[in-house]
Amino acid sequence: MDLAEARGLDGLRSPSSGHRWRLSSITPSSKYYWVRLLLEKPAAVLSLLFVIAMILLGILAPVIAQTEPNFVNPADRLAEPSSAYWFGTDDLGRDVFSRVIYGARISLLVGITVMFGATIMGSIVGLAAGFYRRLDTPVMRVMDGLEAFPSILLAIAIMATFGTSTRNVIVALSIVYVPNIARLVRSTTLMNRDQPYVESARAIGMGNVSIMWRYIFMNSLSPLIVQGTFVVAFGILAEASLSFLGAGVPPETPTWGSMVSAGQPRLQQAWWICVFPGAFLFATVLAINLIGDALRDAFDPRSRKR
Repeated sequence: MDLAEARGLDGLRSPSSGHRWRLSSITPSSKYYWVRLLLEKPAAVLSLLFVIAMILLGILAPVIAQTEPNFVNPADRLAEPSSAYWFGTDDLGRDVFSRVIYGARISLLVGITVMFGATIMGSIVGLAAGFYRRLDTPVMRVMDGLEAFPSILLAIAIMATFGTSTRNVIVALSIVYVPNIARLVRSTTLMNRDQPYVESARAIGMGNVSIMWRYIFMNSLSPLIVQGTFVVAFGILAEASLSFLGAGVPPETPTWGSMVSAGQPRLQQAWWICVFPGAFLFATVLAINLIGDALRDAFDPRSRKR
């Protein structure tokens, strides 16, 4: 460990005060400086806490929910928000609060899984296109063809082919966002493949796969992490749009998009049916976008010169 890293670690813990954080001691030369830049932004910290709360809410939904999300109680249909039903009930008497927190499960699951799926497939495509010159033109023309379609229309076409299910939504949205990741990884691959350290790795006999993984992909992680946060937000919005249009997950599965769609016809009579899931959808996407913006600024090399 070099001196700069040691100082950075000292900034994360103080012997005299236990393990208390001292962000001001993390210098720009430390590899942990991005943590300081991220945590110095109140909006990013609040957004991170909110997203963590949403994840815990979805995980603990069976414990927190007052009733099952699909439990029908016609006697209490269209009940206003009260102590018995915090977010009211819908036109079938189902508890909106229970459906909202169960909907968080599906929305976050889709967003996070789409991010991993699109990142894995897009990284492989981008690395191959950027590293092997013969593959660049044909592969990227295929990516251009996918990007020529509006993302929501392409997702609807894929869903129409495979049918409505949560798994098919994840597959469809992963395919939709592959070109964005592929272009990002290809650009970083083109910048790094002719660098001296790559030539040195070739000279000592390292294989192409090892070079792509160790020296090219690892140098693409910073922008890839930032792009991944935006893919999560886009995935959540796209899933809500598909569910709103009736082309997403099955109707019996509670999602924020399907709840907004179901509550729209009764917006004037029972506003709570779509306002609460819409508010959770808006707040979650906004928080993830704020985290992405903060990560982009934190990973910017120019931030170390300020």
